[in-house]
Amino acid sequence: MLGIALGIFVGHFFPSTGVALEPIGQSFINLIKMVIAPVIFCTVVSGIAGMGSLRSAGRIGVKALIYFEVLSTLALILGLVAINVVRPGEGANAEPPAVSDTVSGYISKGEGSRWYDFIFDIFPDSAVGAFADGDVLQVLFFSVVFAIALSLMGEAGQPIVRGIDRVGKAFFQVIRIVMYAAPIGAFGAMAFAIGKFGINTLFSLGWLIATFYATSLFFVVVVLGIVAAICGINLFKLLRYLKEELLIVLGTSSSESVLPQLIKKLEHLGAPKPIVGLTVPAGYSFNLDGTSIYLSLAAVYVAQAQNVDLSLMAQLGILGVLLLTSKGAAGVTGSGFIVLAATLSSVGTIPVAGIMLIFGIDKFMSECRALTNVCGNSVASIFISKWEGQWDAEYARKILDSPEDDLEILTEDEPIHRKKEDSEAPARV
Repeated sequence: MLGIALGIFVGHFFPSTGVALEPIGQSFINLIKMVIAPVIFCTVVSGIAGMGSLRSAGRIGVKALIYFEVLSTLALILGLVAINVVRPGEGANAEPPAVSDTVSGYISKGEGSRWYDFIFDIFPDSAVGAFADGDVLQVLFFSVVFAIALSLMGEAGQPIVRGIDRVGKAFFQVIRIVMYAAPIGAFGAMAFAIGKFGINTLFSLGWLIATFYATSLFFVVVVLGIVAAICGINLFKLLRYLKEELLIVLGTSSSESVLPQLIKKLEHLGAPKPIVGLTVPAGYSFNLDGTSIYLSLAAVYVAQAQNVDLSLMAQLGILGVLLLTSKGAAGVTGSGFIVLAATLSSVGTIPVAGIMLIFGIDKFMSECRALTNVCGNSVASIFISKWEGQWDAEYARKILDSPEDDLEILTEDEPIHRKKEDSEAPARV
């Protein structure tokens, strides 16, 4: 919190200094991204190969995809309802500013993309390339295939599984070291954002920003709150449990910056390792609730601001396209704009250049997108655990109700089931 506050102060009063601090925030994010691919690989391989049943792994994957599609659809519909009720772009009579080189590149990629590209992008052209590029979905695909291969090896593959599990613990130690720099990274990232774009940018399209934040808050509190209640836990207590991760996301505008810690904390809460190992990484591509809300809001806002009248059927058409294109909105800088450009190109009734209208404020909506995505994937892991019959709500409530402590969750070999002050905590199977 102090790092974020200082970043806002420096960026506002010393903008040139704030812009110069960009490498600090970017370096912290790069340090986290450095270990994301190996952490996913180790977690998924040791989780699936250690299950002993490929049928269980397949069942978990199918359930996760069903859940992702349902929640993403709800997020898209909620965004469409909000933008039609509030109508922040109405009366703007806007002409989009000149298209910058950056946005021009996004538009070109969007117009050249196809709705099914995200499916074939899952397959890496090489295993090493997937790790080198840090493509979460490609790493996940290779990890699942490798885990299946180890399972088919039977007992001969178990020493490899145990070795990979130990390597994964070493990478979590690396994460622990890197996390000491989190306040500095948040300071640098926030100072750059405010210094580069200015606080006034927050108010230039404030009604759209307010609509997006309010809609995302409604989705988290109501929709995810209901899902959490079904799982027997209180959403607000879960958010308090994850507050360190949420603060890092707020400062860095990147949900990837907390992926390894999120996996470990959900395991500590009682979600089985195989389920968390599959659900969280896959959710970073298929369960982007915040991004889905943003895309439906942005697409209709661009139309409203340029006085393009969209009928109900036209908006449902946009919804149908977004159900497919939104699945590719992860892992690449500017991917949200590429997906938005691809969607508007597919619809054909909204000028694609209109995305320049929201380019300047995108940075200030990225924090909310990332926060909503993290909340959505956290609840998803818990729900899939319950769906699989492997969720102990009573145990989770004991963890969430426990007072603050200094447990080093990232360094624990296994979730902690008993504490000195709570010797009666039930052991989780």
